[in-house]
Amino acid sequence: MTDDIMLSPSPEAADEIGVLTGVRPSARQVAWQSMEFYAFVHFGMNTMTDREWGTGGEDPALFAPSDLDVDQWMSTFAAAGMTGAILTVKHHDGFCLWPSRLTAHSVAASGWRGGKGDLVRLVADAARRHGLKFGVYLSPWDRTEPSYGSGTSYDDFFVGQLEELLSHYGEVFSVWFDGANGEGADGAHQEYDWERYYAVVRRLQPGAVISVCGPDVRWCGNEAGHTRPDEWSVVPAALRDVERIADHSQRVDDGAFSRLVRSGDEDLGSRAALAGRLDDLVWYPAEVNTSIRPGWFYHEHEDGSVRSADELFDLWCDAVGGNACLLLNVPPDARGLVAAPDVAALTGLGERVRAFRNGVLDADVTLSSGAPRTHAGGPVADRSALARLAGDAAAPEAWHPEASDAAPTLSLVLTGPTEVGAVVIREDITQGQRIERVVVIGVADGREQVMAGADSVGYQRILRFPPRVVDEVRVRIEASRGLPAIRAVAAVGAGAARSRG
Repeated sequence: MTDDIMLSPSPEAADEIGVLTGVRPSARQVAWQSMEFYAFVHFGMNTMTDREWGTGGEDPALFAPSDLDVDQWMSTFAAAGMTGAILTVKHHDGFCLWPSRLTAHSVAASGWRGGKGDLVRLVADAARRHGLKFGVYLSPWDRTEPSYGSGTSYDDFFVGQLEELLSHYGEVFSVWFDGANGEGADGAHQEYDWERYYAVVRRLQPGAVISVCGPDVRWCGNEAGHTRPDEWSVVPAALRDVERIADHSQRVDDGAFSRLVRSGDEDLGSRAALAGRLDDLVWYPAEVNTSIRPGWFYHEHEDGSVRSADELFDLWCDAVGGNACLLLNVPPDARGLVAAPDVAALTGLGERVRAFRNGVLDADVTLSSGAPRTHAGGPVADRSALARLAGDAAAPEAWHPEASDAAPTLSLVLTGPTEVGAVVIREDITQGQRIERVVVIGVADGREQVMAGADSVGYQRILRFPPRVVDEVRVRIEASRGLPAIRAVAAVGAGAARSRG
């Protein structure tokens, strides 16, 4: 146990703690984190041409989905437990899924729906019908637009498209940018005016997070779905600049990129990692983005390579249970439908997620200090909320142990010997990210056994472990940046916590 929780830390430690816990999320970041899991929808000209990256010279008439059903998309996403959908409204080829007044390379020139179609409108409206939030991905790299590489003239064009998208399609929860520029050494080079783009988003959609090449949400560092053992939201401000540099973004149409894991920077936020950087920290939480298939756009030959429901459930537990949000790409096929293998995998995923949420065990909660003993329906462990494991960052009220408590512990006393397979812990991130070491202890017949541990928590940590039959589960905080602020704890039954494979 560090002395950070003790009543009188040294002045130096107190200053460090004050800085670290003083970095806190914006309201838009809190709202985004509570979404937990949402869809990426890569659909467009590349779907029709069976490519990952288009050239920009494709005939708009090729865009002709024969059986488009955006409600089928949204019902599939909702069944999987998703809370929103981000549509690739324009990929690198420059083909626009809305009738942009700034280019002829759009659905208006395709013949689809007699040139009167607007897929962005259809998707935005369908998302809301199904209770999902809507977001947009707009590629800064445009292989059709002649002004690309010209500097301000292209920025004017790109800002104009942003204004169209953010003014006419209702509330947007995320504006997702990447820094891709695959023109090569001899191709056109555009220095993206990121600050100008950000200003447009803030003006037109102040509640939207700007993701990846943006100041609100950072990329986890790979497209394989890999998550760090311990994810921190308080990180050096310099990380905001990394993904804005084209050299760090994808530059080749290479399917291997989507499954490549880069693990060189596994520790971004421990005290050791932040040493010497306390004057330049930001709240910059992680998003884990990956595809249900090897590629990002639909390819029939990948129908046998769709990730299984069990693999997706493991991804969900690691990302949503690892202080990150999960952005899972689900690409509709050329007909305009989510393909059968994807529907089956997502349906199975949804069943597992619901079983996990409904697998929260009834318990009495004993707190080592700072609050009276309570039932699982009380302020620390609101069972109805935990049964849904919904990300309501506004309630219940957080628990703070006494400053003199050397080993703050929350004990979940079960109704009898029960096989347990996971514990869920949530901090109140509106008060910063504080926990630096937590252990989960099972108690059976009076004997303790450590079942799991972690060196960070944040918004939510799901710790799974081999099933144990126990009478009580103790969550003990062994290190913290100042007083912990625990929003919720829960134990989950073994059957609901593990994959079925």
